[in-house]
Amino acid sequence: MESPTGESPPARLAGLPSWLLTQTARHAHRLVTEGFAEIGSRGYHYRLLLTLDEVGPTSQADLGRRSGIHLSDVVAAVNDLADRQLVERSPDPTDRRRNVITLTPAGRRQLRRLDQRLTRIQDDLLAPLAPAERDQLTRLLTRLLDHHRGSPAADD
Repeated sequence: MESPTGESPPARLAGLPSWLLTQTARHAHRLVTEGFAEIGSRGYHYRLLLTLDEVGPTSQADLGRRSGIHLSDVVAAVNDLADRQLVERSPDPTDRRRNVITLTPAGRRQLRRLDQRLTRIQDDLLAPLAPAERDQLTRLLTRLLDHHRGSPAADD
């Protein structure tokens, strides 16, 4: 794999798993960013819409925790999604100091578009791999991530 400047890296570097993961992650991030931008969205939008679809209406703070997005970034992304009528923000009836964020029908449609786009992006990213290799790569990456997060599943 070439470096961002188009040059081949030193052989010892190019063979390091950490370098390979970093380079692949950068490429994946670029594909996702460009693919979502083509349909007027960002990665944060996808994560927030997906979280709302899975957990239902929730507070902004809980939405940030569940999606792994810092609260200050959640506020900006929710403002953007609300401006586009993809989510609704309303006062929490049990605590008027908090807002509850709800996915709208337009937000569900946008999430489906993003899911379809992400499927095509994954296919592009993993094009050189056979389906069994894709599954194996996903299992191995999950195992690595679980281990470094301290997940009990990592010991299985």
